[in-house]
Amino acid sequence: MNAARRPARGERTSRPAVTALGGGHGLSASLSALRRVTDRLTAIVTVADDGGSSGRLRSEFDCLPPGDLRMALAALCEDDHAGRQWADVLQSRFTGSGPLGGHAVGNLLIAGLWQHLDDPVAGLDQVGELLRTRGRVLPMSLTPLTIAAEVIGLDPLRPDEVCTLSGQATVAKTRAEVQKIRLEPEDASACPDALEAIADSDFVVLGPGSWFTSVLPHLLVPELADAIVDSPARKVVALNMSSAGETDGFTPSRHIELLAEHAPRLRLDTVIADQSFADEHLDSYVRSLGAELVVADVAMRDGSARHDPLRLASVFADVMGC
Repeated sequence: MNAARRPARGERTSRPAVTALGGGHGLSASLSALRRVTDRLTAIVTVADDGGSSGRLRSEFDCLPPGDLRMALAALCEDDHAGRQWADVLQSRFTGSGPLGGHAVGNLLIAGLWQHLDDPVAGLDQVGELLRTRGRVLPMSLTPLTIAAEVIGLDPLRPDEVCTLSGQATVAKTRAEVQKIRLEPEDASACPDALEAIADSDFVVLGPGSWFTSVLPHLLVPELADAIVDSPARKVVALNMSSAGETDGFTPSRHIELLAEHAPRLRLDTVIADQSFADEHLDSYVRSLGAELVVADVAMRDGSARHDPLRLASVFADVMGC
């Protein structure tokens, strides 16, 4: 099993056990940084995607959507030639307009192993062993989930009317203002291995990523939310680089406020924000959740709203005392 390595009984280690939660490009950025800090790393990934290749496989085979899980596995590949080559293969897509057109190679590999093994966790572990990933990738639930969002502004003639949108792909693309999300089914069980990883963690990391479709869903699976809230691990939130996309126009403070609204019992220890995305009110919002605000230069130098893995790794290392 390709699990995040645990120290043997009596072994002393300075490497913290870290569990990172999220999905998509945001979790990929976090994992790319964290694997430079520790080899005791577990990724817990959202399973609500219903668009693109993942949505097609989910519908056809009644399986978990593999796309975000694939991206996490690719992010944990080693930086040597073989590791980068495997990451590129996982992320590559079939071209053309035929049945395979648009499918990611990694999605088909994962879905095929799931069908062969009839066990999502065992399938992901086997892909991890094949790729020699620096850490383990787990789904947040073994049940495919659906995101439902309450929005306003969907109808320009009724700007204050609250409407409900369903499906991650729909919510991610809406121009309406999202107020709140929920998961369907609301009582879905968490992946048992994910709960165990959180219980064994020294640090739990949320974000960066699409707030409504990658970050907040972890706080809406009841067992997972309880495990995060009740864990003695230090809770770290990495804020996005901007408020583009789902949270267009939202302040950094509003991002923190949304965490509190969706998980009222949640308390944090550290919030990391790039110096370009830290307003004057952020510190007070962060302190209201019991946390310290760390403002740092973690941006890529190409002008994009992306985290630089090396800069983010340096901040994580400072926060985690590595």
